[in-house]
Amino acid sequence: MRRLNLIAVIAVADAVLLAVLLWASFGDRDGAVSVLGPIHGIGFLALLYLCARGAGEGRWGWWFPLIVVLTAGPLGSLIGDWIVRRHLADLPAAPARG
Repeated sequence: MRRLNLIAVIAVADAVLLAVLLWASFGDRDGAVSVLGPIHGIGFLALLYLCARGAGEGRWGWWFPLIVVLTAGPLGSLIGDWIVRRHLADLPAAPARG
């Protein structure tokens, strides 16, 4: 669950950054684009790494990193996060250990 929380936080931050990056690119603000572009790239790579690591550990399927790649990061990460959380909520609760 901690990894999903980290994915969600990075995805939201990267989505906000992507929105600002798009605003800057359409406004011909080349200086801002040259700074924000690599930061968004690092966020994308972090999301891809976390999703691929979780898939490699068997926490979820390889569909999660694939959707991150296909959507350029934040959107796919949030969709995957929502799917995994919904799946976890549908699982029966573990019996209490006493």
